[in-house]
Amino acid sequence: MILNVNIDHVATLRNARGEKEPDVLEAALIAEAAGAKGIVCHLREDRRHIKDADVYLLKNNISTLLNFEMAMYDDIIALALDVVPHVVTIVPEGRLELTTEGGLNVLAVQHELITLCKKMHDKGIKVSLFIEPDKTAVEIAKSVGADMVELHTGTYANLSDETSRQNGELIRINEATLFAKSLGLRVAAGHGLNLDNTAAVAKIREIDELSIGHSIISNSLKYGLEATVKKFISIIEAN
Repeated sequence: MILNVNIDHVATLRNARGEKEPDVLEAALIAEAAGAKGIVCHLREDRRHIKDADVYLLKNNISTLLNFEMAMYDDIIALALDVVPHVVTIVPEGRLELTTEGGLNVLAVQHELITLCKKMHDKGIKVSLFIEPDKTAVEIAKSVGADMVELHTGTYANLSDETSRQNGELIRINEATLFAKSLGLRVAAGHGLNLDNTAAVAKIREIDELSIGHSIISNSLKYGLEATVKKFISIIEAN
């Protein structure tokens, strides 16, 4: 199981003043040096954090994998095909949402996904779909040609009752993971994971990747970015 670090909120802080600090590439390189095996960025329609130029800068300068999160907008599809990241993760996106609120409705857009997967595969780009931990969603992801899925852990992370977490969402995540692996899909998980709740998800060893951003950037104010990345890697390795 590897850790991918999402650096969107480094860009959020930079954009607050419209200046150059903090530097998203510098943050990505620090995360890599600390042991992260991938860098994640989400170019939203409104460009609220990551900008187009950031995506090119990251692709041309990081040494690990670039996972480019995107919704299915024509201009962003075109940019992805030009940048050629290692992986694109297709996510739902609402302009008024503060952050991604749930998994992609793959049933509603399955025909568009078939076309998109072919376009990406023609350029050598792998496709991941950000979905709910649901077997039907996993099955559709496989049928449209996705290479992997990222299971939404936000519902798990938002539950305050530990019993509901353990007996409800973690079971769903585990079952969806095992089903995806049985279909030959690579599995990632992410959203809302932090220093307190990551360990339980990391115990599901069939998950290949964890994608964590907000908590890493937040905790870096206390511990520093390098040390925070190492803390999360230690949690993953301990389980």
